[in-house]
Amino acid sequence: MVAPNILVFDMDGVLVDVGDSYRETIVQTVKHFTGKTISRDLIQDYKNQGGWNNDWALSQKIAQDLGAPVPYDAVVDEFNRLWKGSDDAEGLVAQERWIPRPGLLEGLASRFQLAIFTGRMHWEADITLNRFAPSIPFTPIICAEDVEMAKPAPDGLNQIAKTNPGKSMLYFGDVIDDARASRAAGVPFVGVVAKGHSRRQDVLSQFRQESVTAVIEDINQIGDVVG
Repeated sequence: MVAPNILVFDMDGVLVDVGDSYRETIVQTVKHFTGKTISRDLIQDYKNQGGWNNDWALSQKIAQDLGAPVPYDAVVDEFNRLWKGSDDAEGLVAQERWIPRPGLLEGLASRFQLAIFTGRMHWEADITLNRFAPSIPFTPIICAEDVEMAKPAPDGLNQIAKTNPGKSMLYFGDVIDDARASRAAGVPFVGVVAKGHSRRQDVLSQFRQESVTAVIEDINQIGDVVG
């Protein structure tokens, strides 16, 4: 593998533990519309199918599969209410945990250009980055509204490549859509799969089929890949 000039990160599951934020928001959104409590393993099973990078669309799909068709806009409104919160109620975003250890990204930024390609909207990404990493120079930050087609389409990676001609990239992600986007863009991919991941073997099997460059358990092991 050519030493990369740009390290590109997905956010959820890579830089941020979202089990108690986005994943729990899916659980509560589905329960709001169906009265049924789903497991986080079920959410991962959908993610492993590919094509479910949008948690609003995934919440709608699961509700529909449970017998409760819901308009997309209604799902978005309820999901955002739960995740972001309101003036008198804290949202589940407050339950997020930043994964990189102190100083890790600062050290990487002294050696590499750092970028983000995430399925979040900019306002969602900003909340988390402003809270945990306000001084980290991620350039660019490619979000959902910046691309014509969401992952597994490679649009975000292609944008970064186009604006950085001649520079090599390495993309870090945690689900099959990330790996497929990398392959489509011709960008080497590193899978991030926690040791305690409930569907670890399934995800590892999918990554092997995509011929990923490497797999690490935690972004703090990035030194095993880039030195």
